[in-house]
Amino acid sequence: MRNEFDVVVVGGGLVGLSLVRALAHSGLRLALIEPQPPAAAPADSSWDSRVYALSPGSAAFLDDCGAWQRLPQDRITRVEAMQVHGDAEDARLHFSAYESGLRELAFTVEGRQLLHALWDGLDDLTDLRICRPAGWTSLELGAEQAVLRLDDGTEIAARLVIGADGAESRVRAQAGISVRPGDYGQLGVVANFSCEKPHRGTAFQWFMRDGVLALLPLPGDRVSMVWSIAQEQGRQLLALPAAELAAKVEAASHGAVGALQVITPAAGFPLKLARVTQFTQPRVALVGDAAHNVHPLAGQGVNLGFRDARALADVLIARGPQRDCGDHALLRRYERARREDVLAVHLATDGLQKLFNNDIVLLAGARNLGLKLVNWQPWLKNFLVRRASA
Repeated sequence: MRNEFDVVVVGGGLVGLSLVRALAHSGLRLALIEPQPPAAAPADSSWDSRVYALSPGSAAFLDDCGAWQRLPQDRITRVEAMQVHGDAEDARLHFSAYESGLRELAFTVEGRQLLHALWDGLDDLTDLRICRPAGWTSLELGAEQAVLRLDDGTEIAARLVIGADGAESRVRAQAGISVRPGDYGQLGVVANFSCEKPHRGTAFQWFMRDGVLALLPLPGDRVSMVWSIAQEQGRQLLALPAAELAAKVEAASHGAVGALQVITPAAGFPLKLARVTQFTQPRVALVGDAAHNVHPLAGQGVNLGFRDARALADVLIARGPQRDCGDHALLRRYERARREDVLAVHLATDGLQKLFNNDIVLLAGARNLGLKLVNWQPWLKNFLVRRASA
């Protein structure tokens, strides 16, 4: 049995779903392939340990897609200020939404809440077929269309296949798009805490020689931690009892929000760097982690993915008389639109990680002086804030 579509999106994560929603009502026949079965919505008031800092631009995109309105508003926090600390006591950098003429620098949102908001209502779309759970065995790329064979024998034919299937993308591999991988040798350890002092909508970040610690504000007197640290030290953090973990984070954060108490167990994930040689091939486009992996120190990973989805949707919707949405000349418009942004974030995050994660004395002085110099230049801080808010 063969099913004919214009676009098939492989991967029902945050970025893939946002792209599907952005293309809804575009006149394109859509299919979504997701191997995992539906997860039940949270039935209690517990917190998800995976929290994202979404830029105002990402929030606006999700609002246009009809997902932002579906989030419980009492689980969203505005980040109104950010304090960045180097590994010298006087090396500090402060960002303020007010001083930059913005209402907020970012929003913090739980991963599972965002995922449910993006899935909500998709079953009602008449121009979308959802295959979930559905694995696939092969992808054939032809001159006129691509054919994806599902595990049950169904063939999904489409003008364009979009790989939104994560860092180990099978779509990318089947299309023969090579990737330049890197491994930071670090874990990203995440957990949520209740805090003694109010965070006042402030995000905190400490650059240390052995890693980067960030505390993001959550609703009420709560914060979410992301600690990027060497794998062995990360495993030690994961093995600590809750009280000892809280005490260690409180000490590392210099008591910025007072005493801490764990409210979600710690979890860890390996930190990798990846850059693809191409975002597109004839009949194929990549978005999100399938196209790039960056260090989480700037919180830009998911925002890059949403900017991918927004740019690709814009290209496909505004294709004009070009009816073949898998034509490579059309897809290269998307690649050109995204390459500079992705490269800039890659270079910035990778450079900062390498600058601070070493013991070279000269670099230590330079990096801390750099933080202070930026803090003394309001125009430069405003430029960085505007760039990150896209």
